[in-house]
Amino acid sequence: MLENAVKETHFKFQGQTDFYRGKVRDVYFFGDKIAMVASDRISAFDVVLPKAIPYKGQVLNQIALKFLEATSDIVSNWVINSPDPNVTVGKQCEPFPIEMVIRGYLAGHAWREYRDGKRTICGVPLPEGLKENDRLPEPIITPTTKAKEGHDMDISKDEILSQGLISEHDYSQLEKYTRALFARGTEMAQQRKLILVDTKYEFGKFNEQIHLIDEIHTPDSSRYFYEEGYELRQSKGEKQKQLSKEFVRQWLIENGFQGKEGQKVPQMTHDVVNSISERYIELYEQVTGETFIRARNVDILDRIEKNIEKVIYVQ
Repeated sequence: MLENAVKETHFKFQGQTDFYRGKVRDVYFFGDKIAMVASDRISAFDVVLPKAIPYKGQVLNQIALKFLEATSDIVSNWVINSPDPNVTVGKQCEPFPIEMVIRGYLAGHAWREYRDGKRTICGVPLPEGLKENDRLPEPIITPTTKAKEGHDMDISKDEILSQGLISEHDYSQLEKYTRALFARGTEMAQQRKLILVDTKYEFGKFNEQIHLIDEIHTPDSSRYFYEEGYELRQSKGEKQKQLSKEFVRQWLIENGFQGKEGQKVPQMTHDVVNSISERYIELYEQVTGETFIRARNVDILDRIEKNIEKVIYVQ
């Protein structure tokens, strides 16, 4: 039922106070609460691709809920409940203007910077002699700005404090929470024979208390390697087997698109869309260890709207 993927929602709820559309989420505001719809839109290289991917929103929403619940003893989070497979209702937090990226391995953006000669990333020094995907001596925090459009930019702790983006006390708390969350995520990944390579966390405040917001430890916000064969592949200089949406980026690169000016997104055929959907379902089952149960995919927008109404008006 590819035509029933959730590309956009346009609900008008009684009592709705605002609306925001992000790259992949539609957010409805109700005073101090929000209803966040995980759409089936997919982005890569900071570009929203033209076709939605069936069940992608459900996959990300349900993985995030699992990990938010599993880390609630570390830091409070924004979730109140989930009335629909694609929806989370929670507290409207005032977000901090940065994302806390933490890396246990030299991969992705950090590797590309290192490969090009940089030995300091976001103010954090890195040793000489590292190879792509090597484990770092200890996890490093490399924050980024939060861009409403375009690319997030690297930023150091010193720059964050000197620009007054966050108080020193709050930043210290964010660092503490980030390291504890990454440690918990690493433990949970190991139980699934996976390596949590890097990830990002977003935080905000509700009633002056720091809360973890958005999604965590999903394949869209994190990179995983398969534990089995990691050391052998590293010793041979081979690419690591990844569990992330890197396969989408690779498909785009192979078809001449990296989000640069003048480049066009390659055609997303029925087979391409279907294969991406199946890969997301595979990701869910690998990360959670649970069988993915496809939500009813008929009249999906009507289902989401009614399920939000059921909880918003009784909150």
